[in-house]
Amino acid sequence: MADSAGIRIHPSVDSGVRSATQGFSGGELTCRCSSNPVRVRINAQTAHNHVCGCTKCWKPEGAIFSQVAVVSRDAVEVVENGDKLQVVNKDAPIQRYACTACGTHMYGRIENTEHPFYGLDFVHTELSNQEGWAAPEFAAFVSSVIESGVNPDQMPAIRARLRELGLEPYDALSPPLMDAIATHVAKKTGKFNTLNV
Repeated sequence: MADSAGIRIHPSVDSGVRSATQGFSGGELTCRCSSNPVRVRINAQTAHNHVCGCTKCWKPEGAIFSQVAVVSRDAVEVVENGDKLQVVNKDAPIQRYACTACGTHMYGRIENTEHPFYGLDFVHTELSNQEGWAAPEFAAFVSSVIESGVNPDQMPAIRARLRELGLEPYDALSPPLMDAIATHVAKKTGKFNTLNV
């Protein structure tokens, strides 16, 4: 087994994954600006929280992975300094709204009604002072950290550390989320529930 000593994944999980608080109903996310920060209220508990190795998700300084969860877009409300928000890449499937001053991604929204995750916004709960958010459940797009500059020789140790934290590493999304995407596609193409296996 690879030696995972010294491997840092993300500040929110490096000391262990914290459990969600039963009955937790949301909180406020704040960008990293020292004055006039952007504040976004999340009026619900999040789901499918995970660490992500892709090169699109926002990561705090020094983190190999981002930490991202989803919540219904109806539960996301910009409450302060929304004029500082701008979409990072208008051509991306997820419209990531970032603070123009500090660069922190506050939430990501899918506008394409045909997308399997339409109706969900992507948020970084580490930007909240409240404790009790849904715990990370898995690691997604693990191999993609190589694209951000991680030495490929470190991958066995990174995967070992993820497993130590209880975050099963995948090179896509978790099986339930991949199933949700495939189900969406099957319904759109008329293939859903046509085979009895």
